[in-house]
Amino acid sequence: MSLLSENLIPGNHGKIFGTNAKENKDLERIKDKVLSIKGIKDVIINSEVYPREFTIHTTELVKVKDIEDIVITTGFHAIPKGLFEL
Repeated sequence: MSLLSENLIPGNHGKIFGTNAKENKDLERIKDKVLSIKGIKDVIINSEVYPREFTIHTTELVKVKDIEDIVITTGFHAIPKGLFEL
């Protein structure tokens, strides 16, 4: 494991997560929960793809585990995708 695979780093590229949530209300609930974490700048939901995805941008170092744990409280999962989109 590395700094990049275990953390979200500040910047404009963000990190993409896949989720098993399908309904817009569930995706919005996930977004609200994730935004409550210190250091999260914004969450952009992409409901045009399956499985659904969301991109998270941060203002400081945030652990991927913190994201996964808070999304689990909504009854869904967050799976980080690759380090950087090509």
